[in-house]
This record gives sequence, C-alpha cells and structure tokens, in this order.
Amino acid sequence: MNTEARFLLAIGLMLLVLVGTNLLFPPVTPDVLPTDSLPSTAPTVDAEGNPVLPNAVGDVPRGPEVEADSVSERLVTVEGPLYRYTFSNIGGRLVAAEMLRFESLSHGGTVDLIPEGAAGALGHRLVIGTDTVDLEHAVFDIQPASGLRVAEGSGPQTLRLSYRHPTLPFGFSIDYTFEPGVYQIRAAGNVEGLDRPLLVTELGDGLAYTEADSAGEARSMAYVVNHVQDGIDSRLESRASPGILEGPLLWAAFRNKFFVMALLGGTGEAAPSEFDYLGGLIVRPSRLDSRVQVLTTQSVGADGAFAYRLFVGPQEYARLSSLGEDLEEVNPYGWRFIRPIVRPFVSIITTILNYLHNQLRLGYGWVLVLFGVVMRIVLWPLNHKAMRAQLKNMAVQPLIQEIQTRYKDNPERLQKEMMKLWKDHGYNPLAGCLPMLLPWPVLIALFFVFQNTIEFRGVPFLWLPDLSAPDPLFVLPLFLGVSMFLMQWVSMRSLEQVNQQMKIMMYVMPVMMVFIFFKLASGLNLYYSTVNIATIPQQIWINKERRKMRAGNLAGSAGPTSSKKG
Repeated sequence: MNTEARFLLAIGLMLLVLVGTNLLFPPVTPDVLPTDSLPSTAPTVDAEGNPVLPNAVGDVPRGPEVEADSVSERLVTVEGPLYRYTFSNIGGRLVAAEMLRFESLSHGGTVDLIPEGAAGALGHRLVIGTDTVDLEHAVFDIQPASGLRVAEGSGPQTLRLSYRHPTLPFGFSIDYTFEPGVYQIRAAGNVEGLDRPLLVTELGDGLAYTEADSAGEARSMAYVVNHVQDGIDSRLESRASPGILEGPLLWAAFRNKFFVMALLGGTGEAAPSEFDYLGGLIVRPSRLDSRVQVLTTQSVGADGAFAYRLFVGPQEYARLSSLGEDLEEVNPYGWRFIRPIVRPFVSIITTILNYLHNQLRLGYGWVLVLFGVVMRIVLWPLNHKAMRAQLKNMAVQPLIQEIQTRYKDNPERLQKEMMKLWKDHGYNPLAGCLPMLLPWPVLIALFFVFQNTIEFRGVPFLWLPDLSAPDPLFVLPLFLGVSMFLMQWVSMRSLEQVNQQMKIMMYVMPVMMVFIFFKLASGLNLYYSTVNIATIPQQIWINKERRKMRAGNLAGSAGPTSSKKG
C-alpha cells in the first residue's frame, strides 16, 4: 500500500469515527495521474517498436563522431551561490547539476541531479527530413574556457558552446545565460548551413536518487508536460511506455519528490507564440536500468535561431510560479479532484510555518508543535459549539425514541413529528461533528506539504533525522496511537452509559491509526500527536461543562416538551 493510499484510508477511518459515532451511536442521556501508453505515432520505430530518431545518412556526414575519438574530454564549471553546473566539451552536455544548498540523503555530499552512469543532459540533434545531424560526439569549443563564477550581486553571465564542421559549412552554437540568485538558465542558439531543421534536445535519463528512501523516491519519479490544449499530464517513470507525445507543449520536465529539471519554450519575456512551443516529446528506453530517456523537439527559425529556458533546481513554489506557464504544478498537491481545495490551504499553511520559522527563529519541529497548539486554541470556539450541540442532541434522545415508538406504524405522522421536534429544539444530528470536520483540510494539506515541500526535506528534530520522512524508530506513530486512546477515554468518562460499539472503537481505532501513520512523514505524526495532546485539557473542561448542563439547563428545557407530549 503506497503512502497516499495509506493516508486516504486514515482520512476515511477518522471521518467514519467522527460522523459514524454521531449518527449510529449517539451519546446516551482527510496521478497517480493516468499512465496509459503514450501515442504510438513515432515516425520511425525499431524491431521492438521503440521510437528512434532518423539515422544520419545521405549528405549529412558523421564527422563529429570521428573527431571525438582523438580528443580528450574537458569539463567546464559554472558556479553560483545556489548551484554548480558542469559541462563537457564532448557533445556540449550538462554532466553534473549540483544543488549547493541541499545535501544528498542517499550517499552524502551535495545533491547532483544527473544520475550516476548517465551520459548527461542537454545533448542536441538536428533533424532534416529523414536525416539527422547527431552532435552527441561533436567536440565543442567552450568560452570562457575557465568557466564562470557567478557571484552574488553580479549581473548575468554567459557560457558559449560552439561547434563548426571542419569541411562543411555547418555550425551550431548555443549560449547559456546564468544569474546568481536563480536556478533558471536562458538558452539561445543558432544553426548555420541547414534549412529550418528540427531541434531535438535531450532532457536526459531522469533525475538522480538523492533521498534516504530510494524505493519511495523511485515511485515519485515522473516526466510531466503542459500541453497547450490538454493541460498538465504527469506520467510515472516506472510505468512509462516508449513513444511520441505530440505537442504543442509549453514545457516538459523530469521531476521527483523535491527537484525538477524542466525545459520551457521561448524566452519568457513575452507570452509564448506558436514558434515558441515545443513540438512534442520522444520517450525512449534509457541505458540505465528501469529508466527512460526523454527528448524534446522544437522548430528552428528561418534565420537559424532558437531559444528556450531551463529550470534545474528545487521545487520551490515561488521560484516555479515566477516562470509562468503553471510550472508550479509540475508536482501537484493531491489528487486531481481535491486540488482546488487543497492548494489554497497548502499555500496558507506553508506561509505560516515559514513565517514562524523565520520570525521566531525556531526549528521546524518546534514550529509544528506550536502550530498544533495554536490550531486547538483557534478552533476552541468550534469545539465548544460542537459540545453544546451534542448535549442538546443528548437531551432530545428520549423524545426521539418516544416518537419513534409511538408512531412506528404511521410513517407519515412519524416524519411530521420528527420535523416538529427538530424545529422546536434545534436538533441537528450532524451539528456535533460538522465543526470538528473543519480542521481536516489542514491535516490533508499538511500531508501534501510534507510529501512535496522542499523546505522540510532533511530537517532534523530531536531523534528524527528528517521531518519529511517516516520516524525510523516508530516512536511518534506509537505516541499518536496512545494520545488518540487517551483522548477518547477522557471523552467517554463524562458519559453515563457507553455502548459496546464505542468501547470497541476506542481500542481498535488507535491501533489502526498506528498501522497507517507509521509510514507517513514524521512531521505529520508530530503535528497530529500535538493536536491530540492539546485536545485532552479541552476535553476535560468540556466533560465538566457537560455534567453541569446535563444536570441543569438542558434537563430543564426538556421538561415542557415532555408535558406537551403528555
């Protein structure tokens, strides 16, 4: 059972407790998006049906491959405050993309998004009809040869990669422009000697595994596109099929839980035009086991010019949304049907947690504890209202039973008397549980916050190494179960009679919650446990009020109704 299924089951069970116990046992006096096969519209396929690019035949020489055999590889680095990118002169590829602010939780050191053993990303090919100029082995001249150091406060700096064929009038160049405080890279290039070729750019072989739970990370690996007409489509890498995904596309990306490598058409300086769109996506088997290779296609202008943007970095909502084209939805929060509800809560909660963290100088663990306590204080009026509604419902239970017994053979009269009773006493069978359901959007939103929000990745708290990962010692899930049992036990102490079903639920539900939550993020366990503990003093106070109201006001208010019935 995957993490989202566990959480969905937990939400269902907890809602069953809240709603079911009020309705059935009244007190006695919380895409994977479609992964169908890609359209099999590849212009050329191999014997196994996998899409391939046209071969370099006819008048297009294989010169670049011959050149690379006699030239040693040279690496050039671009380093800024946030990143360190390494390019190779062979093929002009990006062979390392290090995120300097983030530690790899799988093998130490900084996060490098290029998988080990992969050839790299951003290799280029040019397609003309049935012919291809493959620059995989072309030897590029890189300027400046010493690389770039993009310091904080400096302006944009450009790295130029260029190739010119030694005998034919063919040339290819591309300028990558970097800024110190952003992960966006602007690419602008030019093709000489070819008439309006199709540019094919490799996004590479997916992203490297960087999390401690590599199995869980593998389940989140996907490639995503934003189609101009059909919108965003995410396909898990583990279920991907080779094929062609036809455009036009606004962008294409590889993503995992916390990082993304995306290619966006156009310069971003104006609304994208038809020329800026990506023509489509080619998905092929990778040289790496259980991975796929993704390539984008893009038209080249009549003057040989082309441009696109890259984002290679963490999934920080503000950074992604600043690029436009809904790139912030590359790893959407929640299932499609609840995203309109969850997204506002996720934004608000993340803003609050970050504000408390920055302003109070507290670690995120203590911020979650504080947030849980504050939530109980803020929701106290709703809990008080729910308690009073439950007591009112308790007071009219004998009257309901009397009406049901008296008019059991007259359904029409029974309905009229019940409606009159509800109107006279303001009886609402859901009034006791509806106010309690309001915190659920927060709990659901927090689930997705810890699933995908980069700010919580690798954040330790007490014995917990990572608030976004499960508790390795399972202490918090057990504590969550104990706190839930105590909360129910305290609540039932104020009831004069407790039926057998409620007693069974008091013991079974904590066990079920421990089973479900032990694989969820420890930060979510911490928040929910804090809420349970903070609820117990409130519940004790409610119990005292319940005894007073049962002995006084509500007991008196039931008297006149009884006399009317008499």
